[in-house]
Amino acid sequence: MPKYVLKELPEELTEGKRVVYPKMLTYTMHDYETVLEHMGVYAANLSDGVMRAVLGALTSTMASWMPQGHNIKVDGLGVFSLVLGFDEDSPKEKAIAKTGESSSDVDSQAGYRHVCIKGIKFKPDPKLIAAMNHDVEFVRESGGVKVPQRSSLSLEERIAKALALIDKNGRMTLTDYALATAQERSVASRDLKKIVAAADSPIVAEGSHSHKVWVRRLSDTH
Repeated sequence: MPKYVLKELPEELTEGKRVVYPKMLTYTMHDYETVLEHMGVYAANLSDGVMRAVLGALTSTMASWMPQGHNIKVDGLGVFSLVLGFDEDSPKEKAIAKTGESSSDVDSQAGYRHVCIKGIKFKPDPKLIAAMNHDVEFVRESGGVKVPQRSSLSLEERIAKALALIDKNGRMTLTDYALATAQERSVASRDLKKIVAAADSPIVAEGSHSHKVWVRRLSDTH
């Protein structure tokens, strides 16, 4: 039977109000082979090769047409659309991060910033949601509301911890920072964003998504 836990949103996201939400407990990640195995139960007349070909064709169609400005709709599944952002690995975006300049300042100087695909947004078909809700009942996991773990360290102490990690390893990951400051990853991520956003911050971010790391600002001496 599926289970969920109750979690509390960080206060900085709720203007100080206490907001609790349910989060499903997940136990496994079904890989490609497992998905194909399950699909065979509902499409016994289709061979493994045919199902692989269909999924491959869908992936290729999305890769070819979505970057051209087309969303992809699959009836019964949902709509896929692209999420764009600025390329944080480009020289210009690195310059913005290191100098602390606003995007408008940089745009007024060069006028062009490199845009890339950051992700894919998925809006499920209402029929899919209805099918999932049919005959399912969620049970709450034992225990109270999960409160976000915050650090007992001051801002100055957290920055000092981060700089010590960077000086030791040459860089710092989100996991490194979360462990060093005793915070949940989600809380640590927002904490780092605030630290980096300060004009006089000795720390800057490099890379994006799973490749994102934090290093010393080049102008910072120690």
